[in-house]
Amino acid sequence: MQAAMDITAKYCQKEMEAYGSCVASNPSTWQQKCHELKMKVAQCTSSHPVIQKIRHDCSKEFVEFERCLRENQDKPTSCSSHVARFLGCAETVDLSGVAASPVPQPS
Repeated sequence: MQAAMDITAKYCQKEMEAYGSCVASNPSTWQQKCHELKMKVAQCTSSHPVIQKIRHDCSKEFVEFERCLRENQDKPTSCSSHVARFLGCAETVDLSGVAASPVPQPS
């Protein structure tokens, strides 16, 4: 799970920090008060090219992990082998063609 958080933090740092600050500032009402910021984190993670590439290349592992979580909502730790397979796949994705931001080409 740490690798997924690292990827999210690296590419969606601003959104993660805003959401984290909101949660910390609203200990009893964060689920309602921070919902919009949570959606911004989700939007960032679903639209970032690097994260999209990892999800695409490792879609089979990701789908199996999500299915495990749905089937074991009361005990998500039972999905640790699924997480390991997804993260193992994510580590092998070739990101060389996916830039965090386009590099300006000389004219």
